[in-house]
Amino acid sequence: MTLRSSMNPILRPVALFSGIVAFAGGLLAAPVAEAVTIQEVTSPGGIHALLVEDYTNPLIAMRFAFKGAGSTGDDPDREGTANLLSGLLDEGAGDIRSQDFQRKLDELGVSLSFDAGLDNFSGNFRTIVDTQDEAFDLLRLSLNEPRFDEEPVERIRGQILAGIRGDENDPGTLAGRAFRTAVFPNHPYSRPVEGTLQSVPTITVADLDRFRRTSFSRGNLVVGVVGAISAQALAARLDEVFGPLAATPKLRPVPEIAPATGQVVAVPLDLPQTRIQFVLPGVKRDDPDFFAAYLMNHVLGGGTFTSRLYQEIREKRGLAYGANSSLANYEHAALLTGSTATRSDKASESVALVRQELKRMAEEGPTEEELNSAKAFVKGSYAVQNLSSSLAIASTLVGIQLDNLGTDYIDRRQALIDAVTIDDARRIARKLLSVDPTVITVGPEGA
Repeated sequence: MTLRSSMNPILRPVALFSGIVAFAGGLLAAPVAEAVTIQEVTSPGGIHALLVEDYTNPLIAMRFAFKGAGSTGDDPDREGTANLLSGLLDEGAGDIRSQDFQRKLDELGVSLSFDAGLDNFSGNFRTIVDTQDEAFDLLRLSLNEPRFDEEPVERIRGQILAGIRGDENDPGTLAGRAFRTAVFPNHPYSRPVEGTLQSVPTITVADLDRFRRTSFSRGNLVVGVVGAISAQALAARLDEVFGPLAATPKLRPVPEIAPATGQVVAVPLDLPQTRIQFVLPGVKRDDPDFFAAYLMNHVLGGGTFTSRLYQEIREKRGLAYGANSSLANYEHAALLTGSTATRSDKASESVALVRQELKRMAEEGPTEEELNSAKAFVKGSYAVQNLSSSLAIASTLVGIQLDNLGTDYIDRRQALIDAVTIDDARRIARKLLSVDPTVITVGPEGA
């Protein structure tokens, strides 16, 4: 039943997950045949959130995201703006300077952090109930009145630059750079979230505040809350914290992009091991074939110890400690990507094995037994991976909204998985894996 009133939040209770219920010490227990309930909450000011009420502990956990406000919104000559901003929002706000702001967070037992990704800018917030008034006010100030004083700006800038310098010869960093450039040529996804040694020093306070004012708004805000707060109280908090933001964002347009495939990219680095990555097209989260691709990939490389890549590269030949693959979903791209690392003199053999397993999966697909095992694992592991703590649930609530899955998604999820047939899995394997992958290696020349 939906209640609508100018004075009350809009609520729609939805079962979250059959068989998952209570919180204990911040973790979920699993008594059978009960369910946590999601409520859809809309504040008097029109701000929407999903809420799971729980009074087991006197805590409130919130996860929120500004959709489209990630590093793709950085000016091309100001790479790292969103990332620098994420490190400064808790470094003083309103009339509270940096050290005092941090001290207040500690005294109140408030956990507050921000993160800039490629597509979205997100925040995590947790407070105890007794000090929630002051805690929510600190959150409000951080988003609406950050100070950007010279000392914290230069300190955080220096930390970021030190990290970039420290990663100059890091194999993972070099692989990531080669990956972005090869797979997303001339696209905002090719730019590093953290910025560069050239761009980060040029970012001004005006750049930071402009990004905040144009990218943070009520119109691209997604919120998930778990804990000891009623829907009506949350509605008031939503207006208090997020109400001062602009109604709509002014976001930089980002084009859709298909990953560039068929390339072989070798990054020379004198190391005893060679890092190997491969990239193929994936499927978007709203694609009807998503779960067919997800289950097929679980058999290929997502199942860790049971996957074909792991078995062939690690178990049978001992070439690496592990080998994996996964679906990577961006707002404007979808990939199937995987990696391993091996002795440099075994790199060519490992790449050949990866190609062999991609070809075998494309031609044969998974077996019935492999598909059924993947279904059982993917269904059974969801609660542990996504519903294991209050912040994990809040993150799941945000993810459901970002992907437009619907508040009944968790109840429907098992049926969606069960509906995947062996023909579906084999069809999507042919479609995705028949393409020549892009292969990126980081290691000694000639490996």
